[in-house]
Amino acid sequence: MPTTTVWVAGDAHVGTDKKHGRESLADAIRQSEGQVDGAPAIPWDIMLDVGDLSGDQGTPTDEEGEEVIRQYAALREHTRSQIYNVCGNHDATGPDDPEPQWWFQKWVDPLGQSTAHSGVDAAARPFPVSGEWDRYAFDMGNVRFLMMSDRNDGGPPVGRGAHGGYPAGAVTRETFDWWVDQVESHRDRIIVSLHHHMLKETTVGSGPWEGYLMDERDAYGKPQQKYHGYFPDGGPMGAGYLYWVDGNPDAQAFERYLAAQPGAVDLWLGGHTHTHPDDTSHGRSHIERKWDVNFVNCASMTRFHGVHYSVPKSRVLEFTPGSAELRVRCYMHTDEFLPLGYYAAAERTIPLRHPYEPPSAG
Repeated sequence: MPTTTVWVAGDAHVGTDKKHGRESLADAIRQSEGQVDGAPAIPWDIMLDVGDLSGDQGTPTDEEGEEVIRQYAALREHTRSQIYNVCGNHDATGPDDPEPQWWFQKWVDPLGQSTAHSGVDAAARPFPVSGEWDRYAFDMGNVRFLMMSDRNDGGPPVGRGAHGGYPAGAVTRETFDWWVDQVESHRDRIIVSLHHHMLKETTVGSGPWEGYLMDERDAYGKPQQKYHGYFPDGGPMGAGYLYWVDGNPDAQAFERYLAAQPGAVDLWLGGHTHTHPDDTSHGRSHIERKWDVNFVNCASMTRFHGVHYSVPKSRVLEFTPGSAELRVRCYMHTDEFLPLGYYAAAERTIPLRHPYEPPSAG
């Protein structure tokens, strides 16, 4: 039987790249479908987007939402309903908005409740979803995907202010409790957790204060940006990881659970920190194993949001029927840093708890 291919990408920051004449999302889609000469196609069955479609520093606008949809229209061999999304910190609305994450719900719409704007048809999903807009699940054969959105919408310190992406990651207590219930109710399945952020000290740039150059200060005494902007009222220590749970700083709820129950999930996918695939920090690369869980940073599609460290790339997961190993490939979306296409040096094979069983035919 053929492999099932899952394309994982994120951090397109569509509005930022558009200002520089680049279509970060559409370019990657065209390359994945073989529409671009010299770019090998990615034979993907579904795509997972780890968030930050918006490049806005304030609340995203309808104008940028329309641009996202225009770029999704680059799809020729696939449909919008084959793409499953979570909300990133830049997709968040501000504390004075009447409905939390209205932009994400209107234009990205994982549940297919705003089809006229988003183009997502719930009935056309290859794998139907269940849950809420900020926490939902779906099954692909014996793989259960747990999709969790970032919730930095409530105002500082947990949520964003009027200006700035407010990068520290956040989920609600309800989302964490839902995740625990999903994990404990599906031990017989391969479990893939997805959030915009990585967990603390798992991959490159995911430790305390690792978003900044702490020894380099600007005229106001603020640390210089390395991967993330510095916002003193937004949990800057945790700018590189999932920092808030139910408003508690540096909560480490997921980390403590996984430390107590090693191997409870197979895979954690995220993004948020975009940098060269060969980069490391504190000995951590983009793909690591901790608590018998595999962690893979899948950022980013953008080239210009964080221009000094953004290297456009994505990850390709290949599930082979009957195999308890997962092939993880890296795809470069420009030839500025490395040749366009698959980058073999970043490829890894990682273990799964169960052999993969694909969806039954029909």
